[in-house]
Amino acid sequence: MILVIIIDVRDKTMLSKALGSGWGILLPGAIVGGLMFADISVNVWKLIIVSGLLLTSVMIWHKQLRHYVLLPSCVALIGGMLVILMSFK
Repeated sequence: MILVIIIDVRDKTMLSKALGSGWGILLPGAIVGGLMFADISVNVWKLIIVSGLLLTSVMIWHKQLRHYVLLPSCVALIGGMLVILMSFK
């Protein structure tokens, strides 16, 4: 309810700013979802996780790429969750 009041007071553009980062989670989820069907081994998934974490740390310091830092970090997060699920089998 408070969010609705704030949106009415501040203007309608606040809602689009609040929901603007949703693509940063959906796009990596779709990429990792596509990679799941490729039957990749656990070691390759670990390499994807490490590269996502390293790319995240590099993108934080870059002036223009820091706006897209959710992409590699979410790939690393979702990949880590998949590795945990694969280790339970």
